[in-house]
Amino acid sequence: MTRYRCPSCKTNRSRFNLIRQVPQPVRLDPQTGDIIHEYTSGEVDPFHRPYTGPELKVQCGICGTIGDELTFIKFGNS
Repeated sequence: MTRYRCPSCKTNRSRFNLIRQVPQPVRLDPQTGDIIHEYTSGEVDPFHRPYTGPELKVQCGICGTIGDELTFIKFGNS
């Protein structure tokens, strides 16, 4: 089981928001900001890098600090 503790307020061990990050690769019109093209998975062009960030972020339900899940886990295990 994974235990969390907030690295900022250091007291919260039970109230968290799990933020799932779902990247959506798009191409925007530089003048208007409108979406010109929405890519499907694996369809991006050679100049478009795929998202490589974390799939999950955690927010403390007490103080609102947002960070990587590993940071909250490290504090939860100490």
